[in-house]
Amino acid sequence: QVQLVESGGGLVQAGDSLRLSCATSPSTVSIGTMGWFRQTPGKERAFVAAIRWGLANPYYTDSMRGRLTISRDNAKNTVYLQMDSLRPEDTAVYYCAAKKAPYRGSVYRADDYDYWGQGTQVTVSS
Repeated sequence: QVQLVESGGGLVQAGDSLRLSCATSPSTVSIGTMGWFRQTPGKERAFVAAIRWGLANPYYTDSMRGRLTISRDNAKNTVYLQMDSLRPEDTAVYYCAAKKAPYRGSVYRADDYDYWGQGTQVTVSS
């Protein structure tokens, strides 16, 4: 099993930045992809960003492209999501997710991820 713990959410004003963290527990499971999704009430989880081990280019949602940076710290078993120039429409619960290796399915589809964190609330006021 893999446990994911998100942190870093909070209440910010429009234009501010936040960095979300996702710490993964030590495990014998080989993880190949880490992703971030977000969800608002009454809607399905939507893709935000993903990073695949061994590939240089990350994946980002078009709605936040240019305002996101996903990165990883292997020594800390942690993935980060830097979000800049936040807007009120970015308000959501943000979830970290992990996909087992080898790669399969799509980085964009929530159903293709195997493990999920509990979520962290991000609220952007206008």
